[in-house]
Amino acid sequence: MGPEGKGADIGATLPHFFLRRIAGDGDRGEPPALRRRTPLVGYEQRRMGVERTEASEEQIEAAVARALGYEFTEPALLRDALTHRSFRNERPRLARTDNERLEFLGDALLGMRVATLLFEAFPDAREGALTRKRADLVCEGTLADIARQLGLGPALRLGRGEDRSGGRDKPRLLASALEALLGAVHVDGGIDAAFAVIDRLFEERLRGATARRDAKSRFQELVQARHHETPIYRLLRTEGPDHERQFTVALEVGGESVAEGVGRSKGDAERDAARKALAALETDL
Repeated sequence: MGPEGKGADIGATLPHFFLRRIAGDGDRGEPPALRRRTPLVGYEQRRMGVERTEASEEQIEAAVARALGYEFTEPALLRDALTHRSFRNERPRLARTDNERLEFLGDALLGMRVATLLFEAFPDAREGALTRKRADLVCEGTLADIARQLGLGPALRLGRGEDRSGGRDKPRLLASALEALLGAVHVDGGIDAAFAVIDRLFEERLRGATARRDAKSRFQELVQARHHETPIYRLLRTEGPDHERQFTVALEVGGESVAEGVGRSKGDAERDAARKALAALETDL
């Protein structure tokens, strides 16, 4: 076989250990043709601990974009959003930045959009109640759950130490990556695109929050329509120490008690009473 033939088959004929040395740490200026070969990419991902070892980094990122429901015009932004600072510190030539700036932007976008959705969904709620609902929706645990559903764990670009310590399932890292992705969508497609992604991701959870509100609202609507009365919630008693306080509330219509509710706060007790009264009222319809 002539020199041309040998050169054409170099990827197949070089010993495996030599291919690994060519792959190196990604910061030795390896030839692009060799760097992009699927076996080398697969090796690199096995070394970094990615679960989907047979997929290239591009394929993993494309899967994240599909799960997110957004197609990036600048895919590098998606990669930035998945890059933890530990990866950039160890391999600066493979990471133009980490995801912390995008996380900052995504956190602000998420807070603003969720606040708007809650403001529209709960027209009678006071500021304190809206603040608590927003905190529940954008807390680290909720964001980490959504990130897991999107498959962000295997897609994270982590340094070796962070990877070995279980970083791919750390709630803090997952939540940060999700916020960074929202920031990346905003930079890539604008605020409307980012809000559309947030709406899709939080639709089910917002429905759950709205359902919790509906017991009081629906009961009031039914009572006003049938009896032209406005329900009144009256605190009956407060029991227990400060850290385990329990409230009992009576729900009254026309001066008569129709249900009692119990909860860790006065609001929770009122919602409990409303659910019980609503169930009884709807049974009679």
